[in-house]
Amino acid sequence: MKNTTELAEGKIRPLMRKYFIPAFVGVVVNSLYNIVDRIYIGQGVGAEALAGVSVIFPIMLIMMGFSMLIGIGAGVMVSISLGRRDIPRAEKTLGTSVVLMVVVSLLMTVLGFVIKGPVLRSFGATETTYQYANDYLDIILFGVVFQVLGFSLNNIIRSEGNARLAMISMLLSAGINIILDPLFIFVFDMGVKGAAWATLISMVVLTFWVMAHFRSDRSEIRLKREFLYVDFPVMMDILAIGMAPFAMQIAGSVVQGLLNKKLILFGGDLAVGAMGIINSVTTLVVMTIVALNMAAQPIIGFNYGARSPERVREALGLSLRFATYIAIASFLVLEIFPGPMVWLFNSSSEELQQITIRGLRIYILAYPVVGYMVVAGNFFQSIGKAGLSMFMTLLRQVLILLPFLVMFPSFWGLTGIWVAFPVSDFLASLVVAWLLVREWRRLDHIRPATESSPAAPAPYETPHNG
Repeated sequence: MKNTTELAEGKIRPLMRKYFIPAFVGVVVNSLYNIVDRIYIGQGVGAEALAGVSVIFPIMLIMMGFSMLIGIGAGVMVSISLGRRDIPRAEKTLGTSVVLMVVVSLLMTVLGFVIKGPVLRSFGATETTYQYANDYLDIILFGVVFQVLGFSLNNIIRSEGNARLAMISMLLSAGINIILDPLFIFVFDMGVKGAAWATLISMVVLTFWVMAHFRSDRSEIRLKREFLYVDFPVMMDILAIGMAPFAMQIAGSVVQGLLNKKLILFGGDLAVGAMGIINSVTTLVVMTIVALNMAAQPIIGFNYGARSPERVREALGLSLRFATYIAIASFLVLEIFPGPMVWLFNSSSEELQQITIRGLRIYILAYPVVGYMVVAGNFFQSIGKAGLSMFMTLLRQVLILLPFLVMFPSFWGLTGIWVAFPVSDFLASLVVAWLLVREWRRLDHIRPATESSPAAPAPYETPHNG
């Protein structure tokens, strides 16, 4: 058990660096799924097609939300179980999660086809953009099961301490997507359908790759037939922890739906396209911080399960520090040089570029405080306090942001939409800082493992919600 020994005894800073590099490559490459689609569609098909694909963004958030609900929840439980050296519990978690992934994704596919028309219109599809959005979504819905399985199982690979393999998985899948995108869009002249088929094929490859891992000797835990059923207590633990990132994605989808409506009202289809570009650009920043979280999650989860508070605190401290560095550096670069990033997505519409540059500069005004908020949410999730993690997510993306999205445009039009984001980020950051400081102090109450009270094997405890 090389990986688990490393998590228990390795120096935290080198361990974080070792896990961060493959996690960073993995999440950036994963982000390229939608970003590359938008670049090729914006440059090769046009601004209207880019706006149509941007309408799909809330639906993609929902799909990713279910992947996170199961994948991150199961990943945290696997990390904690490995910290307690409870291999059967970890393998039972894996088996239950796979069954859940298949059932949930099939339900999403069926429901998606039934309600896609009203959903697309409610998320802002207009007569100009509806056909583009519908063509893309039709194909993506067929691949929901592969998206959920591929993403979720790859997260569990990372949670067992195998960050390098998780990175290779994403490189393989995204590499296929990047190669097929221009081939289908330009050579075969398939337009947005070509971008969707490229994404679907890459998801299929990822799924078979990660499934093979859990049937091989490379894995710390194995996918066994006897565990391929839904164990109700394990399922509840998975859902309890995964509920926070799930809520984040669903909240993001609701916000994006309302946002698209407001953008169309105050800025038209081009404003929706601008938001699509802003989402793509800022996703790269947030995903870099998420990579820090992915590096820290197995370390924090394992050592919290092993009752090693100092190692938990050190991993958290490093994550907070470097997340803040990344957020500040990104803020400065995007404020000073927004043009090249925007031009990458569309170089033919000067009006679209102007709307996007102005919106981006306002949108990121509070980015220096976003870094530690993202880390804080992951920390509470990693130690099993799903309730707090979910509260912080809903506070920022729903409780504060939604009222501002309703009110501000009435006073300042399109500018008011952009302003709502930094204001909500700043106000939420004050609450998150207080919660984080409180939990930092509480780490002292974790009883360290001793010879008379070993960390392994320890009786399993259901994670609490705050």
